[in-house]
Amino acid sequence: MTESSANALQRGLANRRRVLGDEWVDQSVARANELNVEFQRMITAYAWDGIWSRPGLERRTRRIMVLAITASMGRWEEFELHIRTGLLADPADAEAAPLDLDTIREVLLQTAVYAGVPAGNTGMAITLKILKELGRTPAPASFHPPADTA
Repeated sequence: MTESSANALQRGLANRRRVLGDEWVDQSVARANELNVEFQRMITAYAWDGIWSRPGLERRTRRIMVLAITASMGRWEEFELHIRTGLLADPADAEAAPLDLDTIREVLLQTAVYAGVPAGNTGMAITLKILKELGRTPAPASFHPPADTA
């Protein structure tokens, strides 16, 4: 491994930890084996350094794009990963790409329009499952709009 590729791997690993959290990355690295280790190194250097380190988009924007793309393509395991880690990210740490319910709602509404209602519906179901697991179930809301008093 060249010094340049080792540096890209280290930068990518740092980005990956910041966005996905140490627990997820530690588990992923611990599962490395002779079949997948080169793949793990490639995605860490290429995606997590080469793409996530680029200027031009904030990490939160990149995470939002990941959600829309993975939902559109039915890549639910990756969607779930980014919902979970986005909700767990420190809201004060922009580099961790935190998510809030308003943002997730808007991503899923936009996805439903452009990728189909089933994608938005599945995204909502997965998000609600994760929120429940995290003890953050959204409060009930009335389906019916308030009566017009004009």
